[in-house]
Amino acid sequence: MDIARKNQFASLLASARREARQLDALPAELLPATSEDGYAVNGLVAELLGWETLGWKIAGTTAAMREKLRVAVPIYGRTYRRFAVASPARLAHAELLDPLVESEFFVTLARDLPPRDRPWTMAEVIDAVGAVQAGIEVAECRFPMAKLPPLPAILADGSASGRYVFGDPIRGWREGLAGIAVTLEVDGAPRRQGSGAEVMGDPLAPLLWLAEERRRWGDGLKAGETVSTGSTTGMFPVRAGQQVRAVFGDLAEVRIAFEG
Repeated sequence: MDIARKNQFASLLASARREARQLDALPAELLPATSEDGYAVNGLVAELLGWETLGWKIAGTTAAMREKLRVAVPIYGRTYRRFAVASPARLAHAELLDPLVESEFFVTLARDLPPRDRPWTMAEVIDAVGAVQAGIEVAECRFPMAKLPPLPAILADGSASGRYVFGDPIRGWREGLAGIAVTLEVDGAPRRQGSGAEVMGDPLAPLLWLAEERRRWGDGLKAGETVSTGSTTGMFPVRAGQQVRAVFGDLAEVRIAFEG
C-alpha cells in the first residue's frame, strides 16, 4: 500500500473519529492489504488527530477471539485520553458507535519501555508497571457491524478502540492477577463470567507482548500510558438505559449507566 493511499484512508478515519460517525462505504483501493499497513495507517490517524494519547488497547487475547478474527496473535490500537472517564460513569448511548462492553485490567506504566536491541523480559515489564485498575472498555468501530471490512482496516481504526472507564485500583496486584474472578452484570444480573487467566494466562502477558511489538516498530511504550490488556469476559453489546457493572473478585468494581 503506497503512502498516498495510506494517508487518504487515515484522513477518512480521522474525520470519522472527530465527527463520531461510521464509514458506510469504502473505496476498495484504500483498504490495506496487510496488518503492517493497517497498523501504519493507525499511526497516521493518531498524527492527524493530534489528540493526547491515553495508551493502547489489546484485543484477541483468547484463543476463541483469535479464531474469530482469523489471526494467530493478538491485535491492538491507539487510545485517546479524551475518552477516559472514572467510574461510576454515565455515557450517552446515542453518541456511541455499536458499543460493546469488555471487562479488562487497565495497566498504567510508571517507567518507559523504550526501543532496544534485546527483547524485554516479564520481570522488566512488571518492574515498569505503576498501577493496575479494574476497567471497562466500551469498544466502538468506525465501520458498521453489519458491514465490517477485512481485518487490516479494523487495525487501521485502532482495533475498534473506544471509551475507557477506570474503576478501583487492584491493590496487591503483584501477588497475581490470573486468579481474580470477574463478573459482568447488566441491570443487576450476571451476564458474563471469567477471570484474569482468560487473558493469555495472565493479564500482564499481553503487556509484554505489546512491549515487544512496539520495540519492533521502534517507538516502545512510555511512562504514563495505560494499556487495556484484553477482555476477561468477552464482548457484550449494550443498549440504551442499561446499567453495567464489572466486579473483580472482592477487590474492585466498575460501573457505567448507558443513558438513552
